[in-house]
Amino acid sequence: MTTATLNASEEAQLQQTIEMFEVIVQSQPNDCQSLEILKEAYTKLGREQEVISTSKRIAQAYLQMGQLSSAILEYETVLQRRPNDTDVQAALKQIEDKANNVAVQQIAGVEPSSLTPSSDTARFRKKVRAAEEIDDGRKAMHKVFVEGRVINAGDFDLCWRSTDLAQSPSDVVEPFVHTLAEKGVLSVEKSLKLLTDKSRLAYLPLEKYEVDIELARGFPMAICRRWCVLPFDRMSKAILVATANPFNQQAAKELAETTTNRLLWCMAMPAELMQNIRKAFH
Repeated sequence: MTTATLNASEEAQLQQTIEMFEVIVQSQPNDCQSLEILKEAYTKLGREQEVISTSKRIAQAYLQMGQLSSAILEYETVLQRRPNDTDVQAALKQIEDKANNVAVQQIAGVEPSSLTPSSDTARFRKKVRAAEEIDDGRKAMHKVFVEGRVINAGDFDLCWRSTDLAQSPSDVVEPFVHTLAEKGVLSVEKSLKLLTDKSRLAYLPLEKYEVDIELARGFPMAICRRWCVLPFDRMSKAILVATANPFNQQAAKELAETTTNRLLWCMAMPAELMQNIRKAFH
């Protein structure tokens, strides 16, 4: 999509997105999700040079995290636009050399027994464990808040809500950080600051964003209500999703199974989340 197909309101929205996420990546240069959002916004505005430079920043972030294959894919997208980009060609050559060295070291250290496939029993046990364990983020949140000595275990147990997957919720289930604030244990602002620092997810104020309610309605109401998550905008082939629990793997899994689009997660105020979810599924 280019600026020719955007109206003034859409352009202003994208510019606001860019301003917010440029601030985020200045302090968190390896935040690939925020960089992806920036890249999509620049693409929609037809700002080719910024698209290229952001792709390079994404590739460099992947390199910093040791994710060579992801870095290669990102650099190759640049070459599709600019086949003669010497910086990218040089970067790919360095990655290739590094990958070859790692492969040689790995092959030299591999034991024959490790090359045999897992037994049927082991695979069965893994499936059973996966079925029994619903990772709704409780363990990670307990580690952050209780083991991190932010709140005590009693307050955690008081405010954490167990989820019944068999029941379809009639309303939005209040997020943990909202309950903490409601019971006077810890303010939402302090909770969100802590979680954004720990999860490295970007924070986005939904009150300043034009939420795509129709997009949200395209996702299952039960998932959005149960986990208090909100798909709120589309960026090319990616969908932005807001949450107040960045460690909820079950919510991420369930939502991902309903779409072929890539999901990009960000943090949001729980009150704004609940308000928009109720608006979408009233």
